[in-house]
Amino acid sequence: MTTSGPRGGLAGRARAAAAFVLPLAALLVLWAAAVRTFDVDPRVFPGVGAVVQAGAEAIADGTLIQHIAASLGRVAFGTAIALLLGIPLGVAMGVSPAVASFFSPLLRFFSVLAGIAWIPIATLWFGYGFGAITFVIFNAVFFVVAYNTLLGVSSIPMPVRNAAASLGAGRFAMLTEVLLPGALPNIVTGIRTGLGFAWRGLIAAEMIATNVGLGYMLFAARDFYKTEVIVLGMVVIGLLWLALDRLLLAPLERLTSERWGMVRA
Repeated sequence: MTTSGPRGGLAGRARAAAAFVLPLAALLVLWAAAVRTFDVDPRVFPGVGAVVQAGAEAIADGTLIQHIAASLGRVAFGTAIALLLGIPLGVAMGVSPAVASFFSPLLRFFSVLAGIAWIPIATLWFGYGFGAITFVIFNAVFFVVAYNTLLGVSSIPMPVRNAAASLGAGRFAMLTEVLLPGALPNIVTGIRTGLGFAWRGLIAAEMIATNVGLGYMLFAARDFYKTEVIVLGMVVIGLLWLALDRLLLAPLERLTSERWGMVRA
């Protein structure tokens, strides 16, 4: 007998949450046991308690919230610009062979360059601060989203486009009712992938190009041998990305795929 309805759905979500949390809990236990068993010097690697205490202090004085807000704000701004420019370019390439033939080699070339690779030239162009970090995030997201948008538009069968045109769809209707909806699963996949690159580029850029943010928090703590703050920053970075991916990006990707028939709901 299978469980269905709200209780079955709740039980399934509980099992999925438990399966997700269990490896993290196991890592936490292993961390605590290893530090205690081998009597690790706190200046080399801190214990769980020291990191928890550092987190409580950083929350109490507001510095952790300040660093998190700065990092998330930069990611949001850089990603928004990348989407505003990358999606239209991908659509244009998908509908115009001439545009595609010109830009495709450029997208393939730049999409393999990590966001970190842009940091030296970004600091030369924009100085140390918001502009340089935004430029790094933009490059990490723009090329991946543009290329995935191209793949999404190209995957829409020509009979579907011709049918929409024969039914009187103009350019705007073709864009909003056929091309963008059909390419949406690929676009979301590109956003998810690009944000992963952007997050790593952000942390690296904040280490050298600003005085606030999670990357800066890690780098500044190193100078004072505050390993508990360094590990705290690493934990926060990982947890923020897990929350962003699990609560926003993965459900959005799943919903768009289900909506357009790529998988069964």
